[in-house]
Amino acid sequence: MTKGYWNITLEEMLEAGVHLGHDTRKWNPRMAPYIYAKRKGIHITNLTRTARFLSEACDFIFDTASRGKQFLIVGTNKKNKAAESVARAAIRARCHYVNKKWLGGMLTNWYITETRLHKFRDLRRKQKTRRLKRLPTRLKRELSRLKRYLGGIQYMTKLPDIVIIVDQQEEYKALQECITLGIPTICLIDTNCDPDLADISIPANDDTIVSIRVILNKLVFAICEGYSSCIRNS
Repeated sequence: MTKGYWNITLEEMLEAGVHLGHDTRKWNPRMAPYIYAKRKGIHITNLTRTARFLSEACDFIFDTASRGKQFLIVGTNKKNKAAESVARAAIRARCHYVNKKWLGGMLTNWYITETRLHKFRDLRRKQKTRRLKRLPTRLKRELSRLKRYLGGIQYMTKLPDIVIIVDQQEEYKALQECITLGIPTICLIDTNCDPDLADISIPANDDTIVSIRVILNKLVFAICEGYSSCIRNS
C-alpha cells in the first residue's frame, strides 16, 4: 500500500488546519524537525513530513490489521470534541475505544480491568433478560458507570496489539502504560508534544475536530482495508 492509495494530500490537510500548531512559547524543542515556520506567534507544522508519517502509519496499520490484530483508539478530550470522533471512528473500524476517561491501570492492571468487564457483561445480560429491575439501585448505578467508562472496550478480551492516541498530552497516562507494557503506539503530536515517546508520531493539530477527523479517517480506512484483506485471505 502507498501514500497514493491512502489518498493523503497536502491540500486536504491544509484546508483542515492540520498544519496549525501551538503558540511559539508553548512548544517542545524536540518538535523542531517537524516545524516548517513561525507565523503570527504560532508554529506551523511541516505537512510534507506529516504526510510521510501518516502514510507510514497507514501502511503499518494495514499490515497489522491484515493479520487480525486488535486496535484500541484513545481520545477523551471534550474541548476539541475528540471523544465523539473517536467513538464513531472506532465503531466504523470495528475496534475498541476509550473516549470518556482513562482509568489508571486500565492496561497495566489488566486483571482488575477484566474483573470490571466481567461485572459489566453480567449486569448487561441481566438487563437484557429484564432482571435488572429486581436489582438494587446501587447495581443500576454501577452498570451506568461501567457503561460510561468501559463501554468502548466491553468486547476486549486481551491487551490490544496497537494503541492509537489522538491527543498525547491529554492521554499521557495511557501512553505511559503502553510504553510500560511494550504495546506499539501511534500518536497525533502537536507542537507541544514529545515525538520520541510514540512508536509512530504523526505531526498534526490535535486541538480542532476537523484536523483530528482528517487524520483519524485515514487511519480508520487503513484498519478497514486491513481487516477486509484478512477476511479475503482466511
